[in-house]
Amino acid sequence: MADLCTSTFADLATRMGFSCDEAGGLVVLRNPFGLENWTLPVLEVTVVVGAVLALIHAIIRMRRHGDPTNLVLWFGACAYLFIIEPPLYFPAAFGIEQHVDTMFAHNLFTVEFLWGRLPLYIVAIYPLMATLAFGIVRMLGVFRQYGTIAGAVCVGFVHHAFYEIFDHLGPQLRWWEWSLENPINQPFFDAVPLPSVVVFAALWPMSLALCVQFFVGRHVDRGVRFTGLGLVWRTVVIGVLASVGTFVLPLPATVFGMGSDTVRGFLYATELVVLSTAAVWILVRQWSRLRSDGAEPPGYTDVFVQRYAIVYLAVMAALWIAALPAFFGAVDGWTENGDPIGNLWYTLACFVVAIASVVATFTVPRAARTRDVDTPDVREATSAT
Repeated sequence: MADLCTSTFADLATRMGFSCDEAGGLVVLRNPFGLENWTLPVLEVTVVVGAVLALIHAIIRMRRHGDPTNLVLWFGACAYLFIIEPPLYFPAAFGIEQHVDTMFAHNLFTVEFLWGRLPLYIVAIYPLMATLAFGIVRMLGVFRQYGTIAGAVCVGFVHHAFYEIFDHLGPQLRWWEWSLENPINQPFFDAVPLPSVVVFAALWPMSLALCVQFFVGRHVDRGVRFTGLGLVWRTVVIGVLASVGTFVLPLPATVFGMGSDTVRGFLYATELVVLSTAAVWILVRQWSRLRSDGAEPPGYTDVFVQRYAIVYLAVMAALWIAALPAFFGAVDGWTENGDPIGNLWYTLACFVVAIASVVATFTVPRAARTRDVDTPDVREATSAT
């Protein structure tokens, strides 16, 4: 696959310490102790184990309670991944090289796919992050109280907080390298492209949550039972439409910001501010309502989401602490080893939001603390294909 090793990818790989010849083949296994640094296998284990547990949890939930929402969310996120990511890795193979150059390159991890382009942990991080963000919002009863669109906005906001903690740390620890000259990545927010901060951290999970809740979640809340075929086609449609949503939602920035990084950056930031403002208002209002006297409890608790969100945040905090000496020693945004640093203050704000959202799920009343799923209204229960 040497013909797929573009000059941009080769340059990014060199910056991270490997070459196209070392990228491997379709599937490659490496010694976890021989990677670029110790943080890479720690990240892998945290994300991959979390994704596997999220899948097991989703299967158990569907079998025990007839609730396939988490399972559709998990596979819908994977479907989205396999629609969006391959063209970004191999633009020439998809005939879009005149419009899209290589935007980034991942470092070499223990398990790799597609000639060093797709680490296993990237496959895993999509469903894991989606599960955590969706579960938190669902536990707070936002979908039931405010509807599908409002719930999706909140999922995008919560996901953004969890994701940006990881996004602002990755370049410094050489988990991946961004192409600094690619116009699609402009403008940068310290070490991270602002389009990544907005589109991949907030808008795509919002799009995914909207589709999952519209096609599956809201029906499950009414007691609808789906057939296997019904879930399969819905999952495929969700992956496709979530991808379309990722193209449509940032259109104000991509269309009106053409030709000016400043205008594009302003529009991206405006979209994020609008989404965040709406989400904060909804989440705080709903949390306050649930804690008021006489409020009906959501009756839904996802223990896995609560516990693994804590695990994820603890690991990310430890990795950030380990990176701080080099961070504070950086000059003009670059460490002594030549790695770009993220924005610490923004990361701290994301930590605050992520921790607050998890704590909120522990502080709202429950109809029964042992319940693991919404109780459907059996009077409306039907079967759907």
